[in-house]
Amino acid sequence: MKRDHHHLQPNPDPSTVGSSSLCGGSTSGKAKMWEEEAVQQDCGMDELLAVLGYKVKTSDMEEVAQKLEQLEEVICNVQDDGISHLAYETVHYNPSDLSTWLESMLSELNPPSTFDPVVAAGTTAETTLDDSFLGLVESSSLTTLDFNNNNQKHQKRGQPIFEEASCSDYDLKAIPGKAIYSQKAQTHDSSSTQNNIKSKKRLKSTPGSHSDILATGASYGIPTESTRHVVLVDSQENGIWLVHALMACAEAVQQNNLNIAEALVKQIGFLAISQAGAMRKVATYFAEALARRIYRLYPQNPLDHSLSDVLHMHFYETCPYLKFAHFTANQAILEAFEGKKRVHVIDFSMNQGMQWPALMQALALRVGGPPAFRLTGIGPPRHDNSDHLQEVGWKLAQLAETIHVEFEYRGFVANSLADLDASMLDLRPSEVEAVAVNSVFELHKLLARPGAIDKVLSAVKQMKPEIVTIVEQEANNNGPMFLDRFTESLHYYSTLFDSLEGSVSSQDKVMSEVYLGKQICDVVACEGVDRVERHETLTQWRNRLGSAGFASVHLGSNAFKQASMLLALFAGGDGYGVEENNGCLMLGWHNRPLIATSAWKLANTSTAIVH
Repeated sequence: MKRDHHHLQPNPDPSTVGSSSLCGGSTSGKAKMWEEEAVQQDCGMDELLAVLGYKVKTSDMEEVAQKLEQLEEVICNVQDDGISHLAYETVHYNPSDLSTWLESMLSELNPPSTFDPVVAAGTTAETTLDDSFLGLVESSSLTTLDFNNNNQKHQKRGQPIFEEASCSDYDLKAIPGKAIYSQKAQTHDSSSTQNNIKSKKRLKSTPGSHSDILATGASYGIPTESTRHVVLVDSQENGIWLVHALMACAEAVQQNNLNIAEALVKQIGFLAISQAGAMRKVATYFAEALARRIYRLYPQNPLDHSLSDVLHMHFYETCPYLKFAHFTANQAILEAFEGKKRVHVIDFSMNQGMQWPALMQALALRVGGPPAFRLTGIGPPRHDNSDHLQEVGWKLAQLAETIHVEFEYRGFVANSLADLDASMLDLRPSEVEAVAVNSVFELHKLLARPGAIDKVLSAVKQMKPEIVTIVEQEANNNGPMFLDRFTESLHYYSTLFDSLEGSVSSQDKVMSEVYLGKQICDVVACEGVDRVERHETLTQWRNRLGSAGFASVHLGSNAFKQASMLLALFAGGDGYGVEENNGCLMLGWHNRPLIATSAWKLANTSTAIVH
């Protein structure tokens, strides 16, 4: 997005004011040259600032950054002169012509000097030019620009892309670092010592930089060649810009401002490159998902379940989330089956059957001998029509034979859990066989179809289970507003990606990131029945299950302690934490809950506490 402004003349460099006596009759010639260059050069505006309403030429970006630094220093320097209110009390409403506004502010606070370097050189050799414009290094700080006028403009259009600067998360931050002039000048023998001291200036490294940067310059006399600006870019500040760009792009998408969203999503890719670790990866996945939504490049076919299983297994090995889910659910099922001679587990999330070997081994060690164990596994169909559920059953049958557990298995292929009916499962009277229903990361997928979750919960009640174990993501990205879903998902998956950074196996980590990236694409890019990753919080599930006629079963302290021991296997447990929430167990990373395990019974039966 570029807008031409041929009527704008280039602003004179303040450092050249007062040197006209040196140019003589060549002033008009240089002005003519400037005009010719202005016509020849691309006078386009910077795209990112243009969509925010600021007219800044791409060629003037360095000059604007340097003026922001000058303005900050001038404001700080004049605090002792009785006008410190300019820095803290006055609200400056920024016009769209950012460069002109900065120049006018500098002129008001620090009027141009009438000092003539030629006269000064003839008067005393010890006199040097005022070098305050050089921006001698201080600690880098942020300069916040007020978006109030720009925000009002968007509100008139009915498209409030940015909130007021005082409370907005989308404030535009000036790029930190100092702009340094490097000049060659005529020198004087009497001032050579002082100029040699000034010839090299060291910049303090900005936060996030790895080393100091040296800027070399000559003595400060009459410039004989054009000055060059060096702008230091802080990767940490780029991270702030990156988050702001992601949020602004999401808001533009919500307002259907696709031109703005398109310009911003292009910038997100460049900003993400400067980041390292989890931030770069998660931003890249969200940028891809935003681009798919903007350009309507939705996934044409669902993910092949064979690939999904492979990614699922890598995620299982990389981090403790699935292990925690299986362990806590198995603990509740094991306690519910205590004293039962025949037990039946109905698994809504069979996948590769990784949850059940541990339960079978625990049943084999039960005092008095193991019960007869029947397992019904439900899973989606494969694209190649292979009977993968039957293959999983054969492997479990071999294990059962080895540990001497009577085993019966049946697999059901279903596109959706809502397609199942209790009559299809060959249920036996509760006096003969105890039933447990297990679901790990499956129920939220039913929320895309109206009435589907109610149908499944009704079928579960017909099964008359001893216990129902449910594991779901602890997130809230199923709201009606896209921006709210995007914000919640950005925080949620950023935490998940951060927790993967300590993975020992690089291959497992990469495949786990792909596994999560597919979910990000679904949450951000898809809508309607195509968006299946509709995560809700434990509170929302508790209300839904309570209304459907289920009562919570408290997971006791024993499950809590054993889950905590499980986490010690992953990087010593550093960063991970287990939290008890009204009888449910939650696993999180640095105090941010990520998944929750809950157990339920029919409300008309007595509620127990699992020890």
